[in-house]
Amino acid sequence: MVPPLQSEHPPRFDDTERAPRLSTPDRPLRADARRNRERVLDAAREAFAEAGFGVPLDVIAARAGVGPGTVYRHFPTKEALFEAVTLARVEDLVEVARAGADSTDPSGALDAFLARLAYEAAAKRDLPDALGGVGAEAVALARTELYKALDLLLARARAAGAVRVGIGASELLALIKGLLQAVQESSDPDLPARLVAVVRDGLRPPRDEEARPPRGS
Repeated sequence: MVPPLQSEHPPRFDDTERAPRLSTPDRPLRADARRNRERVLDAAREAFAEAGFGVPLDVIAARAGVGPGTVYRHFPTKEALFEAVTLARVEDLVEVARAGADSTDPSGALDAFLARLAYEAAAKRDLPDALGGVGAEAVALARTELYKALDLLLARARAAGAVRVGIGASELLALIKGLLQAVQESSDPDLPARLVAVVRDGLRPPRDEEARPPRGS
């Protein structure tokens, strides 16, 4: 008896079901990653507030209870982590300056802006670093917007006779950097208010400038 012919291409059997698939619980892993990211951010907020941008990433990782590799997975550079912590604070200052420029009392708004800067710097050492140029692209853009908003606030205050000619955002922030450093190096809770008063007095126009008629009159 002749055996039945066999096909040159034997049929393929899908044995997928024979090999059990390994379970990959994506949701728990994503939840763990989110928790780790929040722990890193919380630790970074505390560390940057206490020591500024100079704090090592290893210190932040230890505070968060994670390894340095976990920090780098979420934030590839220290600048990126610093930006995640400080960006909202710089953006808040932009909004304060813009609101002050639209205020009916730009002089009082400028006083309030300076006071807020001083007291925030006393509480958090990372603010001077954020204003001074540290951070990634988003913080740099926020700083640019802050300069624009502050220039407008100063122009409105100058038009109201409350700021001398020749003072713009660049000059004011350069002056503020010294104020912020002095505030951070002191334990005197009343120092911010005194320094703000000194800065504000220095911004006022001299008497001969006050006596000049406004331009175009």
